[in-house]
Amino acid sequence: MEGAVKEVSGLLGAFHIHLSKTEMAELSVLLFLFTYAMILLEKFFHRTIAALIGASLVLIIGVITPEKAWESVDHNTIFLLFGMMNIVTVMGKSGFFHLVAAKAVKLTKGSPSRVLWIFSLLTALFSAFLDNVTTVLFMAPVMINIAEKLKLNPIPYLIAIVLASNTGGTATLIGDPPNIIIGSIAGKTFNDFLEEVAPYATLAFLIGLAVMHFLMAKGGFLKAQVSGDELSDILSGEVDERLLDRKLMKKSVVTFLITIILFIVGHDLGLEPGIIALAMATILSLISGLSPAWILEKVEWTTLIFFMGLFMVVGALEVNGVFDIAAHWLIKEIGNNIHEGIIIVGFVSAVISGFVDNIPFTMSMAYVLKGMELQMGSIMDPLWWALSLGACLGGNLTLIGASANIVTADIAERNGYKIDFFRFMKYGTPVAAITVVIAIVLFYIEHAVFGGF
Repeated sequence: MEGAVKEVSGLLGAFHIHLSKTEMAELSVLLFLFTYAMILLEKFFHRTIAALIGASLVLIIGVITPEKAWESVDHNTIFLLFGMMNIVTVMGKSGFFHLVAAKAVKLTKGSPSRVLWIFSLLTALFSAFLDNVTTVLFMAPVMINIAEKLKLNPIPYLIAIVLASNTGGTATLIGDPPNIIIGSIAGKTFNDFLEEVAPYATLAFLIGLAVMHFLMAKGGFLKAQVSGDELSDILSGEVDERLLDRKLMKKSVVTFLITIILFIVGHDLGLEPGIIALAMATILSLISGLSPAWILEKVEWTTLIFFMGLFMVVGALEVNGVFDIAAHWLIKEIGNNIHEGIIIVGFVSAVISGFVDNIPFTMSMAYVLKGMELQMGSIMDPLWWALSLGACLGGNLTLIGASANIVTADIAERNGYKIDFFRFMKYGTPVAAITVVIAIVLFYIEHAVFGGF
């Protein structure tokens, strides 16, 4: 692979434009904005094609080398997605999601409001202890199945659970990639996140869900579509045993549970989630008895390729110092005023994370904050938590703000439902805006007015 990358690098060298460092940074920003514009124009460009065009342009023009472009791809994310897609595919084949949906429908008693609140709560809880991508890979098929049973439009319900996933993941060290980065660089523990971030994430979840409930009720999506005998038949119905493969279900569910346990203890073992997911998917493919070709056919390849292309475009911003420029501007504005820094870091992180992948931004900001910490000591601890709240909650702003958003949109599309950029923003933007403002302002008040509790 390395040799192939170098060969491509040599071929592209002839096309490179020789520019100054500042011009390269400016050009990388323009190419990112161009790619983003194509993603917005979904009627003309599928988001995967848009990401591929953007990746091709940054390589051909030379704002990033093929080696750096390949390095900029977060392989842990790609492996995690690929592995969990395989595991969830086998679980689906066993009929597991049909079984869960049938049980869950009885729990909701057919009420759309109950569907919204119960499944959002479950999703948030799962996301606190899993990563949010794994959570939506598991929950989205169940939600689609339930919505179809109750003759509801699945789209707003899918958006609701992905918003809950991003918010729930904010609460813990392992729930969202930005928190994992912050924990590693800042030396923060699982308990630190529970103490400092979890209360605000919990409040953000409840407020965000209330906002989502209001928006869905206003749009007429919380009106029951089945009633009387039809509803009774749905609630009393059992899953057709012909849809279930109990033996395969046992294998796949046990594999899934072992994977989750390894996610939780993997950090202490030095194992990244992507490696764990890849290894467990391989084991399941061996013991499932299913054709590997069939399993691979079900993988959401458009999602994986989209992320690889977008990582390269965002990587061009990173290697040309755009994130460093933004981060150092923040430090200049903050100075020694930690309380002002909470507002700036929190809100800027939220806005940027809503429009670019939050992993490279969080990485850049984390190293800048680490440098500040060496000079200022523990007094700047609140900035770590402001970064966590902003980067994680800001992922709800747009469709490409978080990996889980794209994964959910692709699952929906494969099942015949379209979640486009602006449809997502109709719900995600107000939820993100309100929850970010409340969480950051309350966090500011805690430290600026009360000096921390």
